[in-house]
Amino acid sequence: MKIALISDIHGNLPALEAVLDDLPAVDDIVCAGDIVGYNPWPRDCLERVREVVSITMQGNHDRAVDDPSSYAHNPMAKAGLEHAQANLTAEQMEWLGSRPQRTEFADGNYRLVHSHPDPAELGTYVMPRHFPEMRPYLDDHDGIVLGHTHIQHKATIDGRLIVNPGSVGQPRDGDERAAYAALDTVTDEVDLRRVEYDINRVISRVEECGLPTQIGTRLLDGS
Repeated sequence: MKIALISDIHGNLPALEAVLDDLPAVDDIVCAGDIVGYNPWPRDCLERVREVVSITMQGNHDRAVDDPSSYAHNPMAKAGLEHAQANLTAEQMEWLGSRPQRTEFADGNYRLVHSHPDPAELGTYVMPRHFPEMRPYLDDHDGIVLGHTHIQHKATIDGRLIVNPGSVGQPRDGDERAAYAALDTVTDEVDLRRVEYDINRVISRVEECGLPTQIGTRLLDGS
């Protein structure tokens, strides 16, 4: 079975559209969370995800859209959450709130989370250097898929995969292209993929919506 892995869309519709257009032949799509936040198309991205994705996790921004003030320490994040809250319907908000924080896919062979697989570590960043520390959470799974860091990376630990497909809508690994991955669950091989999209369209829309300018301009250098 071939499955597309996406994560951290963050309201960036041009990036999401580019990823979906670029997909190789896959049997399914799963999302590791954070559909909304930062960028100016929360409603469109949420509806597109609902159309094409079979499993969607709840990211920290998806969870915080009920309370943007929880990101008062980060003006860009707070502004993006306020924008999402103002633009999402009550039904869409309820749907986001009902997303799981951890699950399995591919007949239970892979674990899927947004941040750390330990419930006690919810919201913790699992950076590439931390991937070896995920051994205890592999159990009898073939691998773990997670997001949250916006850094695309894969590693094989004791013969099993740990994958962060990177961020569709706000990469932070120095590559401005939208990131995602394609997983073959038969061979347990994963292809980390990047695709260009119209960043200037995002910058223009950010300005039109009155969001902080840096939300758009930071996309130019993948930071």
